[in-house]
Amino acid sequence: MAAITAALIKQVREETGAGMMDVKKALTEAEGDVARAKEIIRAKGIAAAGKREGRKAQEGTIASKVVKTADGEVGYAVEINSETDFVAKTPKFVEFAESVLDAAIAADANNVDDVLAAKTADGDVKLDIEQAAALFGEHVKVGQFAKIAGPHVEIYAHRKSAEMPPSIVALIATDEAGEKVAHEAALQISAMSPRWLTREDVDPAVLESERRIATEKTSEELASKGKPQAVIDKIAPKIVEGRLNAFYKEAVLLDQDYVKDPSKTVGKLFDEAGAKAIAFARIEVGKGDEED
Repeated sequence: MAAITAALIKQVREETGAGMMDVKKALTEAEGDVARAKEIIRAKGIAAAGKREGRKAQEGTIASKVVKTADGEVGYAVEINSETDFVAKTPKFVEFAESVLDAAIAADANNVDDVLAAKTADGDVKLDIEQAAALFGEHVKVGQFAKIAGPHVEIYAHRKSAEMPPSIVALIATDEAGEKVAHEAALQISAMSPRWLTREDVDPAVLESERRIATEKTSEELASKGKPQAVIDKIAPKIVEGRLNAFYKEAVLLDQDYVKDPSKTVGKLFDEAGAKAIAFARIEVGKGDEED
């Protein structure tokens, strides 16, 4: 059993928004396992709905482009971060982001490390980033990077306002028939933030965690209503499956309700067009996993 230290309690509190005593109880029940403690907190419904208040978001922009190839099309998107939106919206910063994208495309980059190593007129992107930091007087970095390919690739770039550069970019790759609905799908991705394309794509570890949470939450709710264990064992599985279906409808693109017509799913939208979605990506400024 891992030691339940003040630092561990602080970490879980910051990641969940739950109170100190609730965190301590969850960690004790989980024998110091942070991931399991977070599951317990979610199952008990005591986690805060949102992330920590007051956490400074990274600013910046996203440059994106579709390139035609012999095999179809490839979509690229790269996030370049700054400290303030004042810098992010300057024409020079936007131009710099486009130059990084061009270098990434020329290098056929597949990840952030490839982008940083991409050759430029002054050396490589990593050196250019250092020079940009000096030019703009702020910390500048390469944030998220996305690359998808297919017969057709659609990109939608969302701006919070007319004077700001793109802050969300959604990319989707489809077969040729998918070109008819790709723009609508890209709008959906931008607005609804799916994590996976199909149910089969869901990370098994995530699905297992969601099932445990749903099972524990359902059992606790039924027990609190005075239901005997035999009844709980009989009806809980159906309730758990219903909760997992709700998880799929939120997290899986093809299971999501189509925002322009909630009577059908995005999967149905593609079916009606006789089309297939192949892959998608979504980048939102300041939402990457990397920390400064």
